[in-house]
Amino acid sequence: MASIDDVRELALALPGAYEQPSYGGRPSWRTKPRSFTWYREDPDALVLWVDSVEEKFALIESDPAVFSTTDHYDGHPIVLVTIEAIEREELDELLRDSFRLRAPKKLIAQLDAAEAADS
Repeated sequence: MASIDDVRELALALPGAYEQPSYGGRPSWRTKPRSFTWYREDPDALVLWVDSVEEKFALIESDPAVFSTTDHYDGHPIVLVTIEAIEREELDELLRDSFRLRAPKKLIAQLDAAEAADS
């Protein structure tokens, strides 16, 4: 299962990503100009963007032990991920997807090129 250290390692491996305290000093991972994920408390979870609200609810339905939401995120394509309940490989995929939704096109192109080179 994954840990916050895994989140940090995977997020910082993305092009142009950096860590910055936010929301009461909890860690967030960003590219300029915005975040693509952050850690929250109550419940303890990683906040990630997904393609749509429909995808959010499909994830929650597929594995409610891993995926959840709160009223605060109603109407937003954002899902909460219980870090300790997810495998590192799936976490990596979700972080990359969230990054692609939030990062500048130049950084997404760098990620795509790196992934193509690894294939």
